[in-house]
Amino acid sequence: MFLALLRTTDPKQIGILYLVTSFVFFMAGGVMALLLRAELARPGLQFLSNEQYNQLFTMHGTIMLLLYATPILFGFANYVLPLQIGSPDVAFPRLNAFSYWLFLFGGLIVMSSFVTPGGAADFGWTGYTPLSSAAHAPGVGPDLWIMGLAVSGLGTILGAVNMTTTIVCLRAPGMTMFRM
Repeated sequence: MFLALLRTTDPKQIGILYLVTSFVFFMAGGVMALLLRAELARPGLQFLSNEQYNQLFTMHGTIMLLLYATPILFGFANYVLPLQIGSPDVAFPRLNAFSYWLFLFGGLIVMSSFVTPGGAADFGWTGYTPLSSAAHAPGVGPDLWIMGLAVSGLGTILGAVNMTTTIVCLRAPGMTMFRM
């Protein structure tokens, strides 16, 4: 069963993989939100340092926006879109699987920045300069954050190209754009 999921190109199974993975990232982001709210429950520092708070704030925003909200839409699109337009499959099944694995490994790279000596990125999920420059954000954590988002973002772009091509090219006969 597990090996079949590693090799699948079925859009429904890939959609389920997207949904499950997005939910796991949602839970991780939710735990970070709870830690942030617990720190703000009373004035002063309780159990997080300033650096840890900034790291959690950055990673919470990144996870909820880029590793949960966007990919969960791809999960629903993979599961429902071919059924809605009368298509037997997506336009590029292997590209679809590849985009999922890019999303997953990009997310794992982002999360791995927590175990680096300097900790995760701590300059906000927007990554504005000069706070995200090497002078203000030294260490491996910000580099892992950037690389993880680049890998995950590539998966998102490839998935969007696949879904757009599926809608344009694989509609059922007689289904125009205005009949969808």
